[in-house]
Amino acid sequence: MRSRRIWGTAAAVAAGVSGVLVLQGVVGSPVGGSDDDGKAMVSGKPVRTGLHSATLKVTDDGRAAESGRREVKPFSLLGVTWTDPAARVDGTVEARTRSTATGQWSRWLVLDGDSGQGERGAERGGTEPAWVGPSDGVEVRVRAKGKSSAGLPGGLRLDMVDPGGVTTTGMEPAAFSEDDPANDPSPSAEPDGSEPADPEPDGSQPATGPAPEPPATQSAPATDAPATSAPSTSTPPTASASPTPPPSSTPPPASPSPSVSGPPAPPSTAPRPPITDRAGWGADESASPEEPVYLPGGKIKAVVVHHTAESNSYTCDQAPSVVRGIYAYHVRTLGWRDIGYNFLVDKCGRVYEGRKGGVDRPVMGAHAYGFNAETTGISVLGTYTDTAASTAALTSVARIAAWKLGQYGVAPNGTATLTAGDAGRNYFGKTWAKGARLSLPAIHGHRDGHNTQCPGNRLYDRLATVRTYAAGPVSGLAVTSITGAGQSGTAYYTKAAVTVNWKATTPTALVSRYELLVDGRIAATAANTATSARATLAPGTHTVAVRAVHISGKTATTAAATVVAETTAPTFTTKPNLALRTGTVDTGAVPVTLKWKATDTAALKEVKLTRPVARTYGPATTSAAHTAASGKATTWSLTARDQAGNTATASVAGTPVILQESSATKKGTWTTKSSSSYLGGKSSSSSTKNASLTWTFTGRSAAWIVSRATGSGQAHIYVDGTKAATVDLKSSTTKYRQAIWTKTWAGSAKHTVRIVVVGTSGRPTVTTDGLVYLK
Repeated sequence: MRSRRIWGTAAAVAAGVSGVLVLQGVVGSPVGGSDDDGKAMVSGKPVRTGLHSATLKVTDDGRAAESGRREVKPFSLLGVTWTDPAARVDGTVEARTRSTATGQWSRWLVLDGDSGQGERGAERGGTEPAWVGPSDGVEVRVRAKGKSSAGLPGGLRLDMVDPGGVTTTGMEPAAFSEDDPANDPSPSAEPDGSEPADPEPDGSQPATGPAPEPPATQSAPATDAPATSAPSTSTPPTASASPTPPPSSTPPPASPSPSVSGPPAPPSTAPRPPITDRAGWGADESASPEEPVYLPGGKIKAVVVHHTAESNSYTCDQAPSVVRGIYAYHVRTLGWRDIGYNFLVDKCGRVYEGRKGGVDRPVMGAHAYGFNAETTGISVLGTYTDTAASTAALTSVARIAAWKLGQYGVAPNGTATLTAGDAGRNYFGKTWAKGARLSLPAIHGHRDGHNTQCPGNRLYDRLATVRTYAAGPVSGLAVTSITGAGQSGTAYYTKAAVTVNWKATTPTALVSRYELLVDGRIAATAANTATSARATLAPGTHTVAVRAVHISGKTATTAAATVVAETTAPTFTTKPNLALRTGTVDTGAVPVTLKWKATDTAALKEVKLTRPVARTYGPATTSAAHTAASGKATTWSLTARDQAGNTATASVAGTPVILQESSATKKGTWTTKSSSSYLGGKSSSSSTKNASLTWTFTGRSAAWIVSRATGSGQAHIYVDGTKAATVDLKSSTTKYRQAIWTKTWAGSAKHTVRIVVVGTSGRPTVTTDGLVYLK
């Protein structure tokens, strides 16, 4: 056993770990108090962590192992481990658990059979840990693949972590028969005083004893070791919330702060996102007291994206417990110096500091075997083989990647050339030798550099989106509308003030700000969450656009819209006027036509009739059919409106008057007919040639009202003594009260209208209800 691991078991047995849960939003400043640097202040203690372990019973000539269904002490995270860190399970590892809340057993959960990461000198190999939530029952089964004679690795053990419970050395007696002390947590030992070995040529740190060589086609757990080893205190937390309840017993103090400074923290081209520090998620620093180590070249060349390959059923309030569970599993079970990932992200988008050494430093992680010496690792809590990662999680991964790569001048959407610290093979079957130089995306998945499904198909397929998010510029930017202005063709018209509305597909957390441009100059600046901005324009024609500034500083600008500011009102070049029209006449509804013509120097939008009824007409409409009550003076009011909102009004008044047939001067023979279908209940009818009726009135429009049928004849119409028309009253259907002929004058004057029966052969009859005129 390495001297480094001596502290690990002793601390695991005795240490309590406490702290506070830190919550921060995806966007903006941290929540809670802050110091002069704007960082949230958290005072926390490590959260107590419990570890339960038991040997699995091996059967079928070493090709199967199982636990049987057992009651155990409460736990929330589990994993299956084995003695040889370089080995892996070529088969399936499954577990199911019983919920402490419901007492129900879960479905079988498949565990990734290879953690796919680690450090040289790690004490054990193991599956990825699986978060199962608070549980008090467990069953595990392991099966070798197919008919392989290789069997399962030796020393199979089930390890369970209670991320907020009391540390123990094993299960309750009823759970398992622990008859193999070799599989218990390692006992304490005295330090041997040995120093770390010199780094290997590839940057790997060897174990004190000889390390097993990995197979040529797969990678054994290991880490690229640093050329620089220096401690650093954790970066202060960025936000605070309700504390996690402390344990009943007082934990030992955490390890003293390292005294040696690490490499400098270079500035970045992108802002640092809110990060919950190690104290914020309750890290027990006494469990991993070794000084942090840093990348040999002091530069991060790429970001490797992982998932933790566990259940997605955790709540966001449980996420700090998930992180603590992974930490305990990596350090106390597998024997790593610290948690393997540099950063962890929960499904709500909250970011957690992983491996110690300073979030702004190039800390050496244990997450991408063979490529740890040049990369930083970000792991999303959960499994994303079939489940899509949330937009909040993708956004936070992009923010961390943009910030970390921005510290070293690496384009998030570019490529990186990495030197392999050992021979390897990836998920797609590509192999390479130690020292090979591989070109990989600057943001890539764990499967690109290791034979693992990590980070799952549904997360791996979104890495192109993550690169776009991180690199910028803002995508999907477009103006959706301009309010306070009317649109005609491709141009907008306003009096002065407009509100420009836009949309973008890039999450707001990756946007620095928006700028409203008028004629190419900034007229207004809006927050990253804004979707509109207001500007007041001087009279004239302008170009208006929206520019989005990405957190990287890159910009995207919408197409410019033409906006005309003008205050000239429309004009009625033809004033509103009324005229009688043909149609069915009733005393309460005499057919009339309203006419007008409006124009505008810029763009006429509409003409609205506001009295006596409300109607809206397009800019090209110049007349409309209406009805008016007889004997009642009515005012017709119109409002012309242009696209800028300027208006002009005009009106006209008129009174329809019905002159019954009985009021006419008669010549010839006329017969009175009675029917409710006639105006006033009566009409006059004549079949005598040259019989006539004459009406005299003062008005500006007139209409003759008749009844029509198949036997109706013709009549001549004389206006002011001059023949104006010959009208045929014949109709295929019987119609009453029909305005069959109309005449309109420019102004109101005295007029005479006379109708004369033609005496049409075979159908001489003419029947009339009278005359209506407009005054």
